[in-house]
Amino acid sequence: MLDPSSSVDLHMHTNYSDGRWPAQQLIDYLVEEHFDLVAVTDHDRVDKVAEIQALAAEKHLPVLAGVEMSTQWNGNMAHLLCYGFDPAQNYLQSVTTKVAQLQLENTYAVNDELKRQGYTFPRQEVMLAENDGKLRLPSDNIRLLLEHGHVATYRAGLQIIEKAGFRSIMADMAETVDAAHRSDALCLIAHPGRRERGFTFYDIGLLDQLRVDVPIDGIEVYHPYHTPDVIEMYLDYIQKHDLLLSTGSDSHGVSGRMPKKHRAEISKKLLERLGIMFTSSDTSLSS
Repeated sequence: MLDPSSSVDLHMHTNYSDGRWPAQQLIDYLVEEHFDLVAVTDHDRVDKVAEIQALAAEKHLPVLAGVEMSTQWNGNMAHLLCYGFDPAQNYLQSVTTKVAQLQLENTYAVNDELKRQGYTFPRQEVMLAENDGKLRLPSDNIRLLLEHGHVATYRAGLQIIEKAGFRSIMADMAETVDAAHRSDALCLIAHPGRRERGFTFYDIGLLDQLRVDVPIDGIEVYHPYHTPDVIEMYLDYIQKHDLLLSTGSDSHGVSGRMPKKHRAEISKKLLERLGIMFTSSDTSLSS
């Protein structure tokens, strides 16, 4: 049972994906800061949800089942926040397994090409010791380039692995939403107003086109990269089309964005759809 003023954060990452928070450290921080409900949404990882929920349960912190899925639609990139699936039995796992295998194959192919081009990584096993010295993520190749002095910046490393054949492999959005819905989960587009390199900005026209093809349930309205005018645009849109909205910090670690307390009532409609009950019927969309 949540009070409308309860503190929630529905978008965070641990080092099980690209975050820097160890799961236990993140949970301890959220408990110390008196969050009332959270969702840990590691990229394309549903296999660690139950473990994180168990860690949080020991501290009496409710954690929603969540994941941020990397998808594409008509050549447009979109991350999907999926909430409310059963961590033990769901259809999202097969989607993530397929994408992870293809991405891992590409990561090794890039590593082979880098070595063919003359780059050497004599300290690879030591640097990747947490994964038995093996490659796990595309960023591992950038890390190897950086740590061995082949490049000075992350961006320079990214350019080199792109030339070596790196490609970002994402799931089909419609397939992902279908898998989520068959798992009794809800799907919202994460940070649709993000304008950085590689991200698709979803304006009203593009959202209209998307919803013709893919039955998304809503959008993440409150995100650190969303300007006030973008937030207002999305608030109008979700009200017009009776969509759900979510709020999140997208925290990746202590050295970056920290978890943020949003009032639970902002995402009341979403949380109620996920089975969360409120002590009051008051609703506000103001953060």
